[in-house]
Amino acid sequence: MPQQNKIQLFEQKQVRTLWDEDAEKWYFSIVDVVGILTNSVDPTAYWRKLKQRLKEEGNETVTNCHGLKMRAVDGKMRMTDVADTEQLFRLIQSIPSPKAEPFKQWMAQVASERLDQMQDPELSIEQAMTDYRRLGYSENWINQRIKTIEIRKELTDEWKRCGLEEGVQFATLTDIIYKTWSDHTAKEYKRLKNLKKENLRDNMTNRELVLNMLAELTTKGLSENSDPQTMQQHAEVAIKGATVARNARLEMEEVLGEKVVTSLNAKSIQKSIEDKNESE
Repeated sequence: MPQQNKIQLFEQKQVRTLWDEDAEKWYFSIVDVVGILTNSVDPTAYWRKLKQRLKEEGNETVTNCHGLKMRAVDGKMRMTDVADTEQLFRLIQSIPSPKAEPFKQWMAQVASERLDQMQDPELSIEQAMTDYRRLGYSENWINQRIKTIEIRKELTDEWKRCGLEEGVQFATLTDIIYKTWSDHTAKEYKRLKNLKKENLRDNMTNRELVLNMLAELTTKGLSENSDPQTMQQHAEVAIKGATVARNARLEMEEVLGEKVVTSLNAKSIQKSIEDKNESE
């Protein structure tokens, strides 16, 4: 099931959530919710005892809750108990807390906003822009990043049309595109920028974003024109498309006299923006 992990805030406290596209519902980390409602120093222990008590009482909601992988404090993806909106509403009734009602209202708002975004994709874009602004990115970078999301979606839609599957095939072609235009696979690119779990494109400079977008846009156009049937043919199309961006990169580097693909990441980009603002 296609999923999207996201950190959401309730009164400035983080709640790990996951959107399941197939089921069209949010899943919430129960431990995070317990921590917010109880202010417990050990919400995991609190939830463990509560879960045991509810099971002994024959509570079906607890029985139906399951685990999903979410990012832990150490940055690793670990299994954690989750509940959908309906299940969580019922669990909250078992937790005495003055924050119960405000939290229920927040949950309802989260669910409503997601459904609105599904009906109107423009709202998703606005939310993404808001998130990037909160992280300190410049308006120019944000506009460029949003455009790359659009182009990437068009390319993956083209791959789906051709019968390719998300996962290994998408990742393989993406690696070919990266390697061809930048001389780095995704793994090598992230290592260059000193990244671990962070999103690579969220750590690209404007120049890198533009070149990667050119590679993917050209690859999509070539795919539409040639209608590749095999993975090998798709790989050849990806190389041709990314070569256009590679040539542009080499010409840009020759004109500018400096490397385009660099170790700059989001933190260094944001610091550069802050330093510039302070000097003005």
